[in-house]
Amino acid sequence: PMGSERPEMRKRQMSATQESPGAAQAQHSTGNRGSNACCFCWCCCCSCSCLTVRNQDEERARRTSHELQAEGIPNCEESPAPTLEEVNAWAQSFDKLMLTPAGRNAFREFLRTEFSEENMLFWMACEELKQESNKNVIEEKARLIYEDYISILSPKEVSLDSRVREVINRNMLEPSQHTFDDAQLQIYTLMHRDSYPRFMNSAIYKNLLQSLSEKSIEA
Repeated sequence: PMGSERPEMRKRQMSATQESPGAAQAQHSTGNRGSNACCFCWCCCCSCSCLTVRNQDEERARRTSHELQAEGIPNCEESPAPTLEEVNAWAQSFDKLMLTPAGRNAFREFLRTEFSEENMLFWMACEELKQESNKNVIEEKARLIYEDYISILSPKEVSLDSRVREVINRNMLEPSQHTFDDAQLQIYTLMHRDSYPRFMNSAIYKNLLQSLSEKSIEA
């Protein structure tokens, strides 16, 4: 069981808060991940590319929070155009959708229309954290994830039950790559159960499927 989750209406109310001048300024300080997010894109472009890490881990660990947030999560992932076979596979299971960058980009575009993109951003941030090996970088990124998605003061707070929050609070005493594993699984399950069925019936998915089907017929 997932425990108690906040109603989706709260997410919509939070999105209205994000649109206020004060919240917009706060969003700018976190790298404008929401307001500057691009539309569906399947190739690498200047607005979509994640900044290249140029320095060693030790240097990254000394950067300010703003710099880390600005480089942390790309507006969309690099991906070749999905094939008709791949898009059809997304309908078979949520796991197949989430396995490919193209699938995640499409689903993330849909979540943005429902004001729940923070769920995907949190999941992606947790995946990125798992790739780190430097202790200082892990601690800094864990702190940023907590501030961005766990703190009740954040407009991008994700819906977690009290048990998972208690686990996170204990883990934050000594952060590791797996500090948010329970929370990540809960959000993954929430997206699967709540958002995925609506995505499959959305114009975003249907239009993409129709476009690829027409191209396949023409070919």
